Amino acid sequence: MMRIPALTLLAGMALLPSGSGAQVAVPPLGGVLGRVDATVTGTLTTVDRTLRGAGELVQARTERLARFVARNAATVEYDAHREPARRGELLILDPTAEDLRLATESGFSVVAQGSIDGLDTPYAQLAVPGRMPLGRAEATLHRLLPGAEITADHIYFPSGAVAAAGARSREEPMLPRGGTLGVIDGGVPAGGIVAGQAGFAAGAPRADAHAQAIRSLLAGAGAARLYVADVYGADPGGGNALAITRALGWMIRQQVPVVSISLVGPANPLVRRAVDQARAKGMLVVAAVGNDGPAAPPAYPASYPGVIAVTGVDRQHRVLFEAGTAAHLDYAAPGADLAAIGLDGHRVTLRGTSFAAPLAAARIAAHRARAASPASTLQAVDGEALARGPRVGRGILCPECRSGI
Repeated sequence: MMRIPALTLLAGMALLPSGSGAQVAVPPLGGVLGRVDATVTGTLTTVDRTLRGAGELVQARTERLARFVARNAATVEYDAHREPARRGELLILDPTAEDLRLATESGFSVVAQGSIDGLDTPYAQLAVPGRMPLGRAEATLHRLLPGAEITADHIYFPSGAVAAAGARSREEPMLPRGGTLGVIDGGVPAGGIVAGQAGFAAGAPRADAHAQAIRSLLAGAGAARLYVADVYGADPGGGNALAITRALGWMIRQQVPVVSISLVGPANPLVRRAVDQARAKGMLVVAAVGNDGPAAPPAYPASYPGVIAVTGVDRQHRVLFEAGTAAHLDYAAPGADLAAIGLDGHRVTLRGTSFAAPLAAARIAAHRARAASPASTLQAVDGEALARGPRVGRGILCPECRSGI
């Protein structure tokens, strides 16, 4: 049986160093690589022997986030709700001149101000006074500007694990192929189905194991054209709300009809508004429900109204025990027993809702290329979904899409 690092599987994250070959055990890493919980090198032969309840997944999530914040303390800190965010930065949506005057008079400074390209989203990025903790600074700014929409710049995390694997034969999907879709994640190597790529973090675009696995799966599932937005790069504070919002704006400018987001984090008003505006422009947004278990907080952006929330199933169509939850559930797709091509050209095995979401998005994009509207697209998708039910939403998509190229 395949052996997977226990806490890497729990964390549901796979931002391994470029060129690492997605090795099963890697040494502790700082900076942006601290996004991977790689401090445990023990292995397990069965998941059930190590994890015996949803509570353990919740505890693992808490410990994982604490380690991430501690390793990246120069760039990341907790907000008032104990969610990781960029250190010393707050965002105001639709700021007025009076808002900014009052903020600067109270010691805040304006780092950037403008509107997200492709979206009608005015914002201001503020630096907090001195070394004031982010939670206290947020409370201070709320008191100062009671009518303003203020948020920390939250960090979002990938929701899938990549591990080394032996050779595995590829199964050919017997479904209509084609379609254009976008992926907001890390970077990928150029070429193949990649029609465009842009970076929204320091050092981006930068090839990443998690994003490469998604690219490989999408090629195997028959996607025709892929646009990739790297929101991580080499930045330990990457994957933040502002980067994701900018990435959505770029996808709109590229006229991408379907976008897959395999990232999870807390509710954030900037991301919520970007998703709403993208949907208003006709984009179908697909997102993973995460891997922190059914007792974890609802995953975002999957939980936003109108976002197509996707969970993962294994080869027997059983929902992954570690699959998270969203405020609603639309579809399921394979999230285990998967193989893809890694950054080094070798096969890797995959697990997590990170990989279910793009496979569902591939089917949606294939139908979108032929349908007259987003609504008729989803009607067509529903027609091929299997085993509709409360644990898989409107059904399982692309059950045979289990191997990338």
